[in-house]
Amino acid sequence: MLDVQQWLGALPPLVIYLTVAGIIGVESMGIPLPGEITLLSAALLAATGVVEPEWVAVAAALGAIIGDSLGYTVGRRGGRPLLVQLGRRFPRHLGPDHLARAEQTFARHGVWAVFFGRFIALLRILAGPLAGALHVPYRRFLLANATGGLVWAFATTYLLFHLGRVAEHWLKNFSWAGLALALLAGVGSTWWLRRRAHRTPEHDEKVSSGTP
Repeated sequence: MLDVQQWLGALPPLVIYLTVAGIIGVESMGIPLPGEITLLSAALLAATGVVEPEWVAVAAALGAIIGDSLGYTVGRRGGRPLLVQLGRRFPRHLGPDHLARAEQTFARHGVWAVFFGRFIALLRILAGPLAGALHVPYRRFLLANATGGLVWAFATTYLLFHLGRVAEHWLKNFSWAGLALALLAGVGSTWWLRRRAHRTPEHDEKVSSGTP
């Protein structure tokens, strides 16, 4: 994600917004691209003042809604054979197992799979084409698509934006000595908890009763 963030950071703000919309849009059409990583990187850039968070969220929402709608159209025209063909081209992301799980999710949850699919990596890619291939009514699809895209884009952007601002402020006022002490405390507590987890109940009873 750091590579994506550095790459985006070297671009003008307008190009960053267009890039966010474009990558998320293409991903939503059914092509595996790092849409969520791009959004996270842009949101963290907003926390440093490189771009505005509201425009990052708007760009992500537009990319998601338009991309899903285009994916729906492609899926409706191409049907399931198109999804199978995409699976052969991208077996690691859209193979037969992925497609089967996505179809099961649609069969179980219907149009809600489009809404919640925006928050799940596999369904984020397949929701539009699958809805089209399964002939989900477009009005119902568009409502779920738009709602999910807006909630996902704005919630993700502003959550990362505020977390980034808090982290930046915290690190500015935190000395290296304090950071070292915090790391040592974290390592020490982790070691102690693991040691406690591996102790058996019989051992604890022996210790409490004084039995060697």
